[in-house]
Amino acid sequence: MSKTPATAASAPAKGHKPSGHCAPQAVLFDAYGTLFDVYSVALLAEQLFPGHGQALSVLWRDKQIEYTRLVTTSNHGAHYQPFWELTRAALVFAIKKLVHHADSTRASAEFDVQVSQLMNQYRSLSAFPENRAVLQALKAQGVPTGILSNGDAAMLTLALKSSGLHDLVDHIISVDPVRKYKTAPEAYALGEQTLGLAAAKVLFVSSNAWDALGATWFGYQTLWVNRTQQPWEEIGPQPTHRGTSLRDVLCVPGLMPPNGSPA
Repeated sequence: MSKTPATAASAPAKGHKPSGHCAPQAVLFDAYGTLFDVYSVALLAEQLFPGHGQALSVLWRDKQIEYTRLVTTSNHGAHYQPFWELTRAALVFAIKKLVHHADSTRASAEFDVQVSQLMNQYRSLSAFPENRAVLQALKAQGVPTGILSNGDAAMLTLALKSSGLHDLVDHIISVDPVRKYKTAPEAYALGEQTLGLAAAKVLFVSSNAWDALGATWFGYQTLWVNRTQQPWEEIGPQPTHRGTSLRDVLCVPGLMPPNGSPA
C-alpha cells in the first residue's frame, strides 16, 4: 500500500461486539496523544524552565488544539496555518504565560534557542511502548492501517521514523490538503478517501475524547484509549469501544482472529 501522505447508546463492554457494527476492515490512528506522548516534552521543559515543565507541556497542548479550532472555524478557514506553525505559536504563548520573565526575553537569542530545543523535541516525541507490538500484529494479519492526524506530513513521517514505526503503518494522512483540522468532517473524510472504505467499516482510534467523539459523529467505529482515566465528553454519543491501552485495538471483535493479540 502507498504511504504517500493524503493530499463519524452506552459504551459496550470491551470484547463484546456492539449491535449494528460490522467487523472493521481497517484501522486509523490519531497520532498526537494516541501513538505519541505529547507530554513527554515535560522533562526538557523542566530543564529549560525549572518549576514549569509539566504545566508548560499541558498548556502547550491545550493552546495548540485551541489554535487548530480557531483557524478552522474562523472566516471559513481563511486564517489556516500549518500544524507546525500553530504548535510553535502555542509553545511561545505557554512560555510567556507561565514564565514571568519570558516577555522581557522574547527577542533574545536565548529564548529562541529554548523554543527551538522544545520544537525539535516535539519532532520526535516518545512513542507509547505497546505501539510496536500492536502495529506488528495488525500488519501480520494484513489489516490496513493509517494515521489520520492534524500534523503535517513531514512532522508525521519524522515522528514515525524516529520511533521506528514507519514501516508498520500503511498510510500517513494529514489534514493539511483540506486546510481544516479535526473535528471538521472534511478532515475525517480523508480517511474514507484514502482507504476506499466507508467510515462505518473503519476503526478510528484516539486517546483524545474530543477526537473520538468527532470521529463517532462522522460515522467511524471508534475506540477511545483512555490511558489516564478521564471522563467521557458530556455531549454526543458514546464511543463504540473503550480501552486503556493501544493493545485494546486487538480486542475489537472481528478485527483479529482468535489468539491474534501479541504476547
